[in-house]
Amino acid sequence: MVSEHRCPSCADPVGTRDRFCEECGTRVADQHRDRVEVDVGVAAGVSDRGRRHYRNEDALALRDLGSPRDGVTAAVAIVCDGVSSVSRPDEASEAAAQAAVEAMVAALRADGDPATATRTAIHAADKAVTALADDDPNARGAPACTFVSAVVTGGAVTVGWVGDSRAYWIPQARTESAAPVRLTEDDSWLAQELAAGTLTFADAVADRRAHAITAWLGQDADEIAPHVVTVEPEGTGVVVVCTDGLWNYLDSIDKLAAALPAEALDAPLDAARELVEVALRCGGRDNITVAVLPFGTQPLDTQPGGAS
Repeated sequence: MVSEHRCPSCADPVGTRDRFCEECGTRVADQHRDRVEVDVGVAAGVSDRGRRHYRNEDALALRDLGSPRDGVTAAVAIVCDGVSSVSRPDEASEAAAQAAVEAMVAALRADGDPATATRTAIHAADKAVTALADDDPNARGAPACTFVSAVVTGGAVTVGWVGDSRAYWIPQARTESAAPVRLTEDDSWLAQELAAGTLTFADAVADRRAHAITAWLGQDADEIAPHVVTVEPEGTGVVVVCTDGLWNYLDSIDKLAAALPAEALDAPLDAARELVEVALRCGGRDNITVAVLPFGTQPLDTQPGGAS
């Protein structure tokens, strides 16, 4: 076996896809992803393996398009959650996040329109995940993941998603006219049943299919139909982008808003860390990824510039 990787315990060679050392059984799966923290100033995020999973199948990408060469000023966050029931979910989420952020940045520089850039990024992510599919007869299914992104400019927030990862708007001053709101709607069996009105909320939530997703990225997905929404918040606040490793514990917008630290506008990394800690204290049954993007705290230029 040709490999540049070695087991941290016995130094035996291990393959890039190996999750455990064949010689001694030590876990070797992507330990550098067990805890990832990213701070780009205008946005920050944390991705954590959690307490139950043996690897982190989430992925996070952040960018600050704030220099003259970017042509448009924006903060970008992309969060992907690998589908654990199929093969190589960790690779799927990583490939999707990296392909999407590069496509997003290129599209924003070229065109400046966040909605167009979001659709471009989602299709690029889907292509990257689809490319991971192989003919391995032992594979449980083609790699797949969910997707959610946020682009924050000086005057608007644009979110895009496929699956059940979420984005929220949390205003700093919370009044009847400025209340926290979820910006995404899950692609899930639960959401479909509630929309159809065929089951009560209690019955639908209790069903074993409640968390089954109905849309995802990857070879086995139906034709991708990205959801893209743009809002223009009044006042200051933050956008929170996360996987279900967080929102399964904070399952209402009020719970999430209450858990968000008051200093989130000025310290987004600390806010992301605290939200992850909330999920860990609650049990950490899943991987947890959170990105926090302040809005309205600085005079971002909302007018697109030319391509660089």
